[in-house]
Amino acid sequence: MTRSIVLFVGVIAAVLMSYTGLSLLPGLQLFDIEPTPGTSDYTFEEAQGRAVYIRDGCIYCHSQQIRPENFGADIARGWAPRPTKAGDYLYDDPHLLGTSRTGPDLSDIASRQPSWDWHMAHFYNPRAVSPGSVMPAYPFYFDVVEPGAVLASQRIVPLPAEYAPPDGKVVVAKEEVEHLYAYLMALRVEPLNAE
Repeated sequence: MTRSIVLFVGVIAAVLMSYTGLSLLPGLQLFDIEPTPGTSDYTFEEAQGRAVYIRDGCIYCHSQQIRPENFGADIARGWAPRPTKAGDYLYDDPHLLGTSRTGPDLSDIASRQPSWDWHMAHFYNPRAVSPGSVMPAYPFYFDVVEPGAVLASQRIVPLPAEYAPPDGKVVVAKEEVEHLYAYLMALRVEPLNAE
């Protein structure tokens, strides 16, 4: 009987220690994190674009975490003006830090490449603006239409002649890629005065 009580107490202690070390203490460390200055919650369009980013697996090739200078060359590459902070991710659920960098880190893509024209051509066919890119094309984000069928609310994607559709047709962006662009433009790392 005494052995059973010792075993029971040992199991309970092990469970409590595991819970404390793996869940309670990390949760307490994150409890009082404030948003980094310049960070805000996503707008409806940005949140919709974030859903497209998740749905189409962009996280498998792009990270969103700038490492400190002594951990890598992210800042030297010009990917962001500073390392990312916990407060940068306060509004992210789930977090999209990523683990692979087949493509560049996107933490501050809004500062590095804000051009709508460039992003749309890049989504339509990455090789159109980035020769040698291994990123897949996403032609389903676009409609190919006659120039006279372009709605007033639509913008024509400028493409190099060799990537433009045949027969004088033009490429227009669908709403989902407009939202994806809005999400990418929300990915900005503001410099901090203290750094």
